[in-house]
Amino acid sequence: MKNFFKITFASLLAFIIGSILLLFIGIGIVGAIVASGDKPVTVKNNSVLEISLKKEIMDRGSDNPMDGFDFMSMKPKTKLGLNSILDCIDKAKTDDKIKGIYLNIYDISSSFGGYAVAQEIRTKLKEFKTSGKFIVAYNNMGFSQKAYYLASVSDSIFINPLGNIWFTGIGGEMTFYKNFLKKIGVEAQVVRVGKYKSATEPYFLEKMSVASREQYLAYTSAMWNQMAEGIAQERDITVDTFNKLTNELAVRKPQHALDYKLIDGIIYEDEMVAKLKDLVGTKSKKKLNTISIEKYTKAPRANKKYSKDKIAVVYATGAIGFEQSSTAIGPELAQTIRKARKDTTVKAIVLRINSPGGSALISDIIWREVDLARQTKPVIASMGNVAASGGYYIACAADTIVADPNTITGSIGIYGLFFSGEDLIKNKLGLTTDPIGTHKFSSFGGGYPIPFMPFSSRKFNKQERMILQEFLNDGYDTFLSRVAAGRHKTVEEIHEVAQGRVWNAIDAQEKGLVDVLGGLETAIAIAKEKAGIEDYRLISLPKEKDPFQALVDDLTGNVKMQILKSELGVNYKYYEKTKDIMNMGGIQARIPYQIDLY
Repeated sequence: MKNFFKITFASLLAFIIGSILLLFIGIGIVGAIVASGDKPVTVKNNSVLEISLKKEIMDRGSDNPMDGFDFMSMKPKTKLGLNSILDCIDKAKTDDKIKGIYLNIYDISSSFGGYAVAQEIRTKLKEFKTSGKFIVAYNNMGFSQKAYYLASVSDSIFINPLGNIWFTGIGGEMTFYKNFLKKIGVEAQVVRVGKYKSATEPYFLEKMSVASREQYLAYTSAMWNQMAEGIAQERDITVDTFNKLTNELAVRKPQHALDYKLIDGIIYEDEMVAKLKDLVGTKSKKKLNTISIEKYTKAPRANKKYSKDKIAVVYATGAIGFEQSSTAIGPELAQTIRKARKDTTVKAIVLRINSPGGSALISDIIWREVDLARQTKPVIASMGNVAASGGYYIACAADTIVADPNTITGSIGIYGLFFSGEDLIKNKLGLTTDPIGTHKFSSFGGGYPIPFMPFSSRKFNKQERMILQEFLNDGYDTFLSRVAAGRHKTVEEIHEVAQGRVWNAIDAQEKGLVDVLGGLETAIAIAKEKAGIEDYRLISLPKEKDPFQALVDDLTGNVKMQILKSELGVNYKYYEKTKDIMNMGGIQARIPYQIDLY
């Protein structure tokens, strides 16, 4: 027994000492990462800025090296922000050490297809070309449609002999769960306002409704037209010719692309490097100086001025719910806007929105702060890939709404989605329930007898459904009144373009839902003009967490996500969608559906 306690005590002591050592080693690693992240980067003469875009592009990147730290590989995986990409291209335009840009891109990954992000970067690259510096594009893998659209602004486009290049048009799929739910004994109970508010259709239909298909084809066609016109202009062909090639799938390999003048050459990577050396005047035997856009973000900008006047860019990214994070919008965003409103050094606010919407309640809380801020200083809404439903709700009070031509917006409507598991609970699982209550509606909608499952024990009765419909009608009327006031239109005029319909930004501008077509920089320029300031500095809000807090958050939450991502691979998105479906119940102001655009 004495030896047992000795061994136990020794093991416990070893564990405590080991944990302390690991803690100090971890702190040392974090400190080294943080310190290395703060070091400025020196750009060599005759350098080429290489833009690869291999990571998913967020609206806002993070300077915090612990944000997104990968505990599987023990390496930091910083997010690539659109704001950083645009700033780097702008900085390179006047950087004498940067001679040109090398677009080494295969695809562009961003939320809701990322067509607006591709457009913003493309617009910035066209601006870069006014400097007289070169842009060339190449990738061993080839080009996706979005990547080619971005690359089409280049002086020359090259591709590997076996690279992939197809033009198929924009398509997607919508998954319907009605028959699956029926098999497991669950029925969706849907209450909605607006014939286009089709978020709930996958749960009670087997295919898209006529109205849903109409709006989908309208905004995807507008996206494609934008791409086709841009490519045709840069490659000196007609839009009809490009559409004909696409409709016939005439471009299926590099030689086809060369024959139709969509690329300038078929070469290998070493030949591409040789061309870049010629462009910058580097001898063939010397190494080509390239710098990645990730490293270039840390290169100092020459003649950077300091100003006490600020324009606050407030990032609203993700679905709108009850918790705030870097990928979700919560009620804390209202507090962020309030602080910016009360800060006298902040002369204008740009609300950058990339959200499909979500909770109607939280959307209204944020709207209130936007409306209050607008009364004290200019507030400009800048829409990213998507700013729909609740995302449009929080934008509608702004002085000016700016949207990229490929932004998905609108979806002014509201719905309630509830799941009745009456058949599952009673007939398949054999559970019975017996309601009890002090009043008539004490057991409104039934109970939820299955732990962690949002399936009620019965369907709504006629009176309950009528009450819910009245509640949603009131919510829709409130939504309409908010938009009407912000857009200086009547409720009737807004209803005509609302009813849950999703719009491409070009069409939304024609309908009066958007004021200006442009990106984040356009919104900042408008904010500067409305504020009447010349010199200013940008600040990004909400403030980033400090590295150690980010580390704690990763340890408590993101590690599980990273392990799941590692194990599930490409199937992780289905896990995310399943979780999303479970959270879609209740009253929502959210974009109609989840579609993967190809």
